Amino acid sequence: MLSREQVQELLLRLGDPASGKSLLEMQLIRDIVVKEDKVSLSVITLDTRDDYKQALEAEIRKRLTEAGAGDIHIRMREANEHERARATGEDSPEIQEAKLTKGHAAGLEKNELLSPDSGVHFIAVASGKGGVGKSTVTVNLAAALARQGKKVGLIDADIYGFSVPDMMGIEEGPEVVDGVIVPVERFGVKVMSMGFFIRENNPVIWRGPMLGKMLHQFFDDVDWGDLDYLLLDLPPGTGDVALDVHQMLPQSKEIIVTTPHATAAFVAARAGAMALQTNHEILGVVENMAYYQCSSCDKRDYVFGRGGGGQLAETLHTEILAQLPLGAPDNHISEADFSPSVYKTESESGKIYNELAQNVIKKCEIN
Repeated sequence: MLSREQVQELLLRLGDPASGKSLLEMQLIRDIVVKEDKVSLSVITLDTRDDYKQALEAEIRKRLTEAGAGDIHIRMREANEHERARATGEDSPEIQEAKLTKGHAAGLEKNELLSPDSGVHFIAVASGKGGVGKSTVTVNLAAALARQGKKVGLIDADIYGFSVPDMMGIEEGPEVVDGVIVPVERFGVKVMSMGFFIRENNPVIWRGPMLGKMLHQFFDDVDWGDLDYLLLDLPPGTGDVALDVHQMLPQSKEIIVTTPHATAAFVAARAGAMALQTNHEILGVVENMAYYQCSSCDKRDYVFGRGGGGQLAETLHTEILAQLPLGAPDNHISEADFSPSVYKTESESGKIYNELAQNVIKKCEIN
């Protein structure tokens, strides 16, 4: 069975035709995941010619197959402006502007990501309590927005209960280039999380001000590049981090996640009330675990009851955006593209998330 290190060794000598540098060392081959005989990876190409991309993919498949890989999944896309600048050693326009200021952090602030005029749609995903699938909804909505062609960022702001890297199958941490943090990209989504900076799943024992400082760093010291949407996976409830987000992003919109259970909906109403009190627009309610659909008889069982999402939407004077079934993706069973919590686009839940993304786009961009 191949290891991740062996895959890296096999691909190390693949070079960029223009510079001759190793694609792996230029961070153009990334997201390498090995599970048994299955290998998944992403390839970012600087050369836009179709024949080059086809030849490169064929060469990667040949090397991995000869080494014993049975199932190979390769995602290929062209480098964006920031990746191209980083790989070639040339400064992107944003970094050139940053160098004219007092360091890169100051330059990133000058990009005015948090400004109402930035053009970025901020969407905070909140819940009243843990265990309702808020993070699952966040990562799948982010992936679905990226599938719609949107440029998407995701901040795992659930600083005590960070889970996004694991849920998306991310095994690499972010880079720091010239004092600027470059987020990890997975499924077309740029991701930042406290989980990248904590070793061996150690607990985070911080007070509110330190949490707020980390949240500010995620905005100020990260090179997000050009974004259409930035999603924030908030901690459950109405604590310090949620309050910081409300104060930092007065233009943010919110999605409230609940289960059909009446108590979950009752508690979720507090998170919704906080959004309304801070003048955040509520896009709607997502009812997770709304039903269980039998795979053999197609019958629906409402294992957590019914009506909680509708009751919450009525309380908050909004609508239900989606009702999602109880279940789990099968990516970790049948695909080398390992991601414990991201549904494939052709699955039933994946289709619902695609519809949710389209609905969110209409609400954000038509208005």
